[in-house]
Amino acid sequence: MRRVAVVLLVLLGALAGCAGGGAQPGELAPPTKADACTPLTPPPAVPGTSPSSPGSGASGTEPAREPLPEVGLPCFDRGRIVYVGQLRGPAVINLWASWCGPCRTELPAFQRYSQRAAGLVTVVGVNSEDSRTGATSIVEDLGLTFPNLVDDRGKLRTALGKTALPVTVFVDRAGRIAHVYNFEALDEDNLELLVEQYLGVVVPRQ
Repeated sequence: MRRVAVVLLVLLGALAGCAGGGAQPGELAPPTKADACTPLTPPPAVPGTSPSSPGSGASGTEPAREPLPEVGLPCFDRGRIVYVGQLRGPAVINLWASWCGPCRTELPAFQRYSQRAAGLVTVVGVNSEDSRTGATSIVEDLGLTFPNLVDDRGKLRTALGKTALPVTVFVDRAGRIAHVYNFEALDEDNLELLVEQYLGVVVPRQ
């Protein structure tokens, strides 16, 4: 009887592990630091930074800023759901995919910047319309450690009105879109300049 009880406990534990995550057995790769969605909270105020006003851009002539789309996306481990509309900046959200050449080119710059800007600017990746295998390969090969979300159906890209990747969204302290960049691959210098221009945050050089 004791052996039967143990078997039943194991089976119940396995069933509980399948609930809520939406992942099938064998789907998840070994955990990476990109699974960690805990840092997706507003960073503390930093002396010497000047947050942009939600109602105007750097020139003071831009129209009122739009809020982030209300899209719920799972963390890279397919567990916790993060609601993009609740994110607060200063933050940079990068939409990428393993099949996107410019994405692969610029992701190392986002990784370096995320490390240098820790505590000042939050960097978030959104893996869009990609295969699990391809996405995991990129995360591991490039050593991505900033939080990543998964958007299988490209809901965030569609909500932003963009048709091609990569897309980079600059988010102010009020959680509103300060700028959307959808052009050639960014290097670290240009990423830094855009953050300074649209978010008013200067990250010291190490």
